Amino acid sequence: MTRYPHRLTVPALLVIALALAAAPPGATAQGDQLTWAVHISLAPTWFDPAEAQGIITPYMIYYALHDALAKPLPGQLLAPSLAESWTVSKDNLTYEFVLRKGVRFHNGEPVTAEDVKFSFERYRGAASKTLKERVAAVEAADPGRVRIRLKRPWPDFLNFYATATGAGWIVPKKYVERVGDEGFKKAPVGAGPYRFVSFTPGVELVLEAVDGYWRKRPSVRRLVFKVIPDEATRLAALKRGEVDIAYSIRGALAEELRRTPGLQLVPSVLQGTFWLYFPEQWDTRSPWHHLKVRQALNVAFDRNAINQAETLGFSRITNSIIPDIFEFFWKPPAAGYDLAKARRLLAEAGYPGGFDAGEYFCDISYANLGEAVLNDLQTVGIRARLRPLERAAFFSSYSEKKLKNIVQGGSGAFGNAATRLEAFVATGGTYVYGSYPDIDGLFQEQAADLDRTRREATLHRIQQLVHDKAIYAPIWQLAFINGVGPRVEESGLGGIPGFAYSGPYEDVKARK
Repeated sequence: MTRYPHRLTVPALLVIALALAAAPPGATAQGDQLTWAVHISLAPTWFDPAEAQGIITPYMIYYALHDALAKPLPGQLLAPSLAESWTVSKDNLTYEFVLRKGVRFHNGEPVTAEDVKFSFERYRGAASKTLKERVAAVEAADPGRVRIRLKRPWPDFLNFYATATGAGWIVPKKYVERVGDEGFKKAPVGAGPYRFVSFTPGVELVLEAVDGYWRKRPSVRRLVFKVIPDEATRLAALKRGEVDIAYSIRGALAEELRRTPGLQLVPSVLQGTFWLYFPEQWDTRSPWHHLKVRQALNVAFDRNAINQAETLGFSRITNSIIPDIFEFFWKPPAAGYDLAKARRLLAEAGYPGGFDAGEYFCDISYANLGEAVLNDLQTVGIRARLRPLERAAFFSSYSEKKLKNIVQGGSGAFGNAATRLEAFVATGGTYVYGSYPDIDGLFQEQAADLDRTRREATLHRIQQLVHDKAIYAPIWQLAFINGVGPRVEESGLGGIPGFAYSGPYEDVKARK
């Protein structure tokens, strides 16, 4: 038994005990801390997988705090995680997941089938209606096995459940029921490689390593996500060594980053596509109801020039809202830039001098992209006023169908062509303000088609119709340009194909 010298007081002993309790076993062998400068204001809604919005931003947090039955990992589009394996019945109606043994939440409670069932049932985020309409039952067969029964065969079930939504990311039932939804967002408990330490709104989120994480012991003891919305300030913080990784550095600042000794510019082309959307195209009183107006806008801004100016030419001009790395992607005709054609189409639609298009809504972190697009549109007489919103507020308003005129949208969510079309094109989708009967019919047709070749042809036809009807004006497939400082041995950027952020965090390493 260890004996302490008598000169230590009770308060001093208490300080020692608290310090020992706070430091995970072996923490001294881990890298101390890495700090990210994030480009957006972090929102507590992103701490709870039940509120996943169909965008990639919350996964910046999920991959640290939480874990899923299966998730994208390096070299695997869908890797076993909390579920060590799963099987599908011959009739394609039942999926059975075998849970990994010995896995616990950060509060010590075991991860069980009841937690999986609870997480599915409380899910209310993007595509929740689609999931719950097609799933007949979620059954906790025993503490280590979960069965999910479908109402009819659904070839995209795993894509929706495990990647495109937050329904497969598991939270502790007993804890959530005890603290409630708001309490959970204030002090989230997950099963991921890092536990919640503190969150100061508008300032930072602090997480600490969990040594018993099943996949591997994290190399870095503490992760700090600092909120620095201003790009120049993010780069300055990286140069001074105040942060180790800075997200989203663009334009002249990206050039400066590339020239700075000791810093590394890391561009990653994402599964993140950006576009312009016209939510009033179904209103016969709106200029956007005219196909030729939408077609005019499509050729009225110079995507290639904006790409060079903002992302140093690293973004891809794919002319689609579907990422070109997604399964079932259809390659549309090349995007054009033709001011004469734009003016002619506007005149044919009855707007020879252009028109006042009202407000142009966007996520504030991409307001510079909006400014560049608007400058081009004004050349042909399409006049609009930039209305940037904080990201959480923007996507909340977008999904609640509150935005009008022009919406600069985007998504980097995981999935395939069908999941992206479900969220942004088909009737009932989270961000769908209106739809077309021919597209809806084809979407329903492909949803239950087990013939892959036929299904691919149907999904290609839908994408062609989206293009022909000019429902969207695609901008680009974003190259997310980041800065990495000298203390980082492995940033995790690009580790998960198409993923915007560092990941998985347990693979990130600091230099010793």
